[in-house]
Amino acid sequence: MNIHAMRAIYRFEMARTWRTAMQSIIAPVISTSLYFVVFGSAIGSRISQVGGISYGSFIVPGLVMLSLLSQSISNASFGIYFPRFTGTIYELLSAPVSYVEIAISYVGAAATKSIILGLIILATAALFVPLQILHPFWMILFLVLTAVTFSLFGFIIGIWADGFEKLQLVPLLIITPLTFLGGSFYSVDMLPPFWRIVTLFNPIVYLVSGFRWSFYGLADVHVGVSLGMTVVFLAVLMAAVAWIFKTGYRLKT
Repeated sequence: MNIHAMRAIYRFEMARTWRTAMQSIIAPVISTSLYFVVFGSAIGSRISQVGGISYGSFIVPGLVMLSLLSQSISNASFGIYFPRFTGTIYELLSAPVSYVEIAISYVGAAATKSIILGLIILATAALFVPLQILHPFWMILFLVLTAVTFSLFGFIIGIWADGFEKLQLVPLLIITPLTFLGGSFYSVDMLPPFWRIVTLFNPIVYLVSGFRWSFYGLADVHVGVSLGMTVVFLAVLMAAVAWIFKTGYRLKT
């Protein structure tokens, strides 16, 4: 395995984050803080507690997931799309670096950025409401798995997109609505029976539920199911990336 090449790609992507810290870190933190203030004030005044947890504390895991999903996709999609846009992707493909090493470098950098951002948002939320993490190992595991999974998803979007508009198409029209409807700001048990069943077809529910369980021991679905769904989604995306590099889809044309 070409460790030097992987490290070079990884460090280049991470350096781009620090050069654009306002866009990559500060803006998402401010945006998430505004979500927290608005939803915590507007809805928190009507819903004092959910499952014995204050509403402000209850929505923190959902807010972290909202930011983690969007930033993982954005970081990974732009990271691979920009070399395609400038044409430098051909130099990378002709270098002595395997497709696996390329994917690991870009996805690893995007996931690292998202994890750092998620931890910063957690620290920021702790300034507003009391937080407790009952299962820190599982919290880190869900955080890492989610970041890697959606960085892979963003990597695929970056290869599929043929314009900057398409980079935002899937996150804005699909991921963000699914996140809002996935129990980020409410418990699925609060819904009528019919909509509770419909909501379970939303894959984001399992991510948010498992992540919230690691904080408070509360879950809309069993934590084992949440973990299993995350791993399945990760495996499917890994297979999709392998197929893309094997066939050269949108890479060789």
